[in-house]
Amino acid sequence: MSEYASQEAAAALDRAQKLSSKVRKGTRWYVWYYLIFGCATAIQVLFTGLLARPHGVAIGGGLWCATIVGLSLYVARQRVARRGFGWRLGVVIASWGLLYSAVLVPGLTWFQGDPAWWGPGALVVALPGLMSAYLEARR
Repeated sequence: MSEYASQEAAAALDRAQKLSSKVRKGTRWYVWYYLIFGCATAIQVLFTGLLARPHGVAIGGGLWCATIVGLSLYVARQRVARRGFGWRLGVVIASWGLLYSAVLVPGLTWFQGDPAWWGPGALVVALPGLMSAYLEARR
């Protein structure tokens, strides 16, 4: 291998390392996204279940809509997304949807206003977001 070729290879390797570092730094927003998603979910479930109807549903639903709009705008402004983000987000949303339904349907039917149901239920529903934030922070 000529000296020119090895300098070119070293320069290409240096560019690849800098790009990899930039992508890692640029994807730190994932942690915040998942953390906000998980916490907002818990708060929404608590408002919906513990406050009397229609106030709890209205306040919880309003906060949830504002959170989703805010998170969507936040994601749209990010310049870097790691490969597989859409797939991982789909898994988080699907898991959340199943847990959310499993807490909300029986809760609104039989446990309206019961903190023994809604407290643990809020934590369970927040798990997909919070666990994803933790796993993303470890990357």
